[in-house]
Amino acid sequence: MKEKVQKVLDTIRPALQADGGDVELVDVENGVVKVRLTGACGGCPMATMTLKNGIERTLKAKIPEVKEVQAV
Repeated sequence: MKEKVQKVLDTIRPALQADGGDVELVDVENGVVKVRLTGACGGCPMATMTLKNGIERTLKAKIPEVKEVQAV
């Protein structure tokens, strides 16, 4: 499942990079995806919205086994 998640993150990455940020996959365990937001995304006040409304929503839509996305 980690490979599937990485492929979806690779499709999201250009949008984050356009704003000076990025996302790094840390782990996938029991349907919980752990990511690290880096660059401008790391300290952005909108990072939680990006994580939940962007990354989590996209991952859940493309990979039904994903239950939650957490920032670490």
